Amino acid sequence: MNSSPAPPTPEPPLRPRHRVTAWAAGLLLVVPALIAACRFLDTDAVTPVPQLLSFLPWLTVPAGLALLLAAVARRRVLTFVTVLVLGATAWSSVPYMPQTVISYGLPLARVKVIAANVEFGQGTGALTEVIRREHPQLVFVSECDRACRGTLTKTFATDLPHYASVEGEGSVGSILLSAYPLRHWRMIPAAMGMPGATAEIAGVPVQLQLAHPLPPLPRQVHLWKRELGRVKAAAAAQRTGAMLIAGDFNASQDHAAFRAILDAGRLQDAARRADASRTPTWPMEGPLPPYVQIDHVLVRDFSVRDVRFLALEGSDHRAVLADLDLRGPR
Repeated sequence: MNSSPAPPTPEPPLRPRHRVTAWAAGLLLVVPALIAACRFLDTDAVTPVPQLLSFLPWLTVPAGLALLLAAVARRRVLTFVTVLVLGATAWSSVPYMPQTVISYGLPLARVKVIAANVEFGQGTGALTEVIRREHPQLVFVSECDRACRGTLTKTFATDLPHYASVEGEGSVGSILLSAYPLRHWRMIPAAMGMPGATAEIAGVPVQLQLAHPLPPLPRQVHLWKRELGRVKAAAAAQRTGAMLIAGDFNASQDHAAFRAILDAGRLQDAARRADASRTPTWPMEGPLPPYVQIDHVLVRDFSVRDVRFLALEGSDHRAVLADLDLRGPR
C-alpha cells in the first residue's frame, strides 16, 4: 500500500509581539545584506553604498542583533537568512590582500615614510614635531596650503631638501618632501593636488605618488571614482620596479575602487602587511569616533618593518608612519 509523506509541519502563527520582533530583525538585515552583496560583487555602486562601505566591519553588529531577534521570534527561515547575512558580512570584513606572490631580494635601504592630511594646513605644527622626532626620508602631505608648504620647506631644508608640490589654498595644496633627489616630476589631474616624482634610493629608481582624490560625497561619487581611476592608471603604468603611493585616499580596503589600485599596480598596503589594516585614521574630530582607515601607504618591492598611526593636533586624520626596507631583485 502506497502512502504519501506527511506534509511538513507549518511554522506556528506569530504572536503580535513576535511579529514585531521578526519585522525588526528583517529591517536590521537590509543594510548589512546590501553592503555585503556589493562587497561580494566587487562594486561600489551608487550612493549610499560607497558611504556605507566605510562602515562594513561595524555592520556585523546589526546583523548579529537581527540573528538574536530572529531566534527570539522563533522563525526558522528568518533565522537561517540572518545566519547567512551575518556570515557574509563577517567574511566581507576580512582584510583584503591582492593575490600576488611576493619575492624579495636583499634589503638595500631602510626608508621611513609619513603620509599625513593636515586639514587645510591646521595640523602643520603637529606634523613638524612628528617629522623632527621620527626623521623620515619621505613625507606625503595632503591639504598643505601655501603657509604649510613654506613652513615645511624652510624647516626641513637640510633633512628633506627635495620636494614636488601642487600649490593651492585649503584642500588643494599638497607636497611630497624627500631626502633623495627627485626627477621626472608629474601630477595626476584632480580637484586636489596629487604630485608625483621619481627618487633614486640606493641606486634604484622608485616611483613616488601622492594620492588625494575627492571624498565620495553623495553628489560626487562619479568624480571620486574617476580620480581613484586615475590613481589606478598611474599605478598600472609601470607594473615592475619599486613604487610608493601614499596619502589620503578617501577610500578603505572595502571599496572596490581602492582594491583596483592594489591589483592594477601589484601593490601591498603597508598596514595590511603589518596586520593593522583595521586601524581607523578618520575622523579624529566631530561627534563620531574614528571608524575607518582611509590613509594608506601602498608599496611595491618594499618589505614592511612596522606601521604606526599618529594623532596630529589640528587635523581630522591620523598620520600613517611606515618603516620600510627597499628590496633588491631576487
